[in-house]
Amino acid sequence: MMRSTHLINKNMQRTLSHLKDINRNLRTEIRQRMGEDLDSLEFDELRGLEQNVDVALKEYHVITTQTETYKKKVKHSYEAYKNLQQELGMREDPAFGFVDNTGAAGWDGAVALGGGGGGAPDMYSFRVVPSQPNLHGVAYGSHDLRLG
Repeated sequence: MMRSTHLINKNMQRTLSHLKDINRNLRTEIRQRMGEDLDSLEFDELRGLEQNVDVALKEYHVITTQTETYKKKVKHSYEAYKNLQQELGMREDPAFGFVDNTGAAGWDGAVALGGGGGGAPDMYSFRVVPSQPNLHGVAYGSHDLRLG
């Protein structure tokens, strides 16, 4: 039991040492990419660093371009969605389109229902659009709006 604990500790120490080396190398690489600690590099290492920076810059440019393209597509899709939503609302609202309120009776039924059994002057009724102010009590009574 004591021996296995000792082996586990030894493996953990090796792993820790290895991770510290990786961390140190990554920190050095980050500093070098930021332009620090370049004095100790050979010419080939500097050239490799320059190539790595060029590759990273190209990848950044591609990602930025894709992001802008997708932002435009999302904006266009949202505008299309809003237009379709507005069009659907207009189709569902009888104030913006033709709505068949006569049911199965047809035109004769509309005259019979609207005219109270044949009163043709009531066949043509006026409708106030909900977005307009109420026009029913302003200077003209509903009796003045009848045809005939």
